[in-house]
Amino acid sequence: MPNKIVSQNGTITISKDVIADIARAATVECYGIVGMATQKFQDSLFQLIGTESVNKGIVVKTKNDSISIDLYILVSYGTKISVVAQNIIENVRYTVERLTGVNIEKINVIVQGVRTID
Repeated sequence: MPNKIVSQNGTITISKDVIADIARAATVECYGIVGMATQKFQDSLFQLIGTESVNKGIVVKTKNDSISIDLYILVSYGTKISVVAQNIIENVRYTVERLTGVNIEKINVIVQGVRTID
């Protein structure tokens, strides 16, 4: 279900994939992020063989003109997870709302793992 913005000049339709791409870009630029994770073990297997149909760690849900975003991330060892998660929430909310004009109801940050940076 794409999001629609209606104005006097016409209608703009924003797909979930566009919102997910914007959220991904805003997430990976935050300090303490190693990368995006997958939400299921099966997706990890697809990622290993190079299949591009993997959701890449972001789920965008729409319900009654509200959006919620689930972000599955890997954090850097030694960072404070709560601070990293709060920074991600603020950055993703600001970026998505500024670029799309769509209000976000909720952003969930799910930490799938902690990794050291090589």
